[in-house]
Amino acid sequence: MNNFANTISLKVFIFALLVAFCTKLSAQDDVISSAKTAIKANNSKELSKYFNEMIDLGFDGEKGSYSKTQAEFVIKDFFSRNPVTDFQFVHKGASKEGLTYTIGNYQSKSKEYRVLIYVKEIKGSYKIDYLDFSKE
Repeated sequence: MNNFANTISLKVFIFALLVAFCTKLSAQDDVISSAKTAIKANNSKELSKYFNEMIDLGFDGEKGSYSKTQAEFVIKDFFSRNPVTDFQFVHKGASKEGLTYTIGNYQSKSKEYRVLIYVKEIKGSYKIDYLDFSKE
């Protein structure tokens, strides 16, 4: 009977781990999906909802750290100068450190950018910690 109880306990433990893992992946995917929607709409206000309190932004090799509020205005300026005509993700992955990243193609009327987004777990929720637009 003891082996049976141990087997049941192990199965319950493994099930709980799988549920926690799937929930974590779903939360990361929600942030990435919402970011994609906001970028396609050139909506800096909506995009900034998913920013970490301090975020690193990059544009054509120039990088800086900004507060969430500052970053919203920097992105708004970028969107106004480069309105999107199309935005698609081309790759998703994760680093050894546990950061989820997504690479996308951002097209405006006259320019194309490679977009890199890093999502990081911050105090139990997922936030965009790094966003980079590099000319193709």
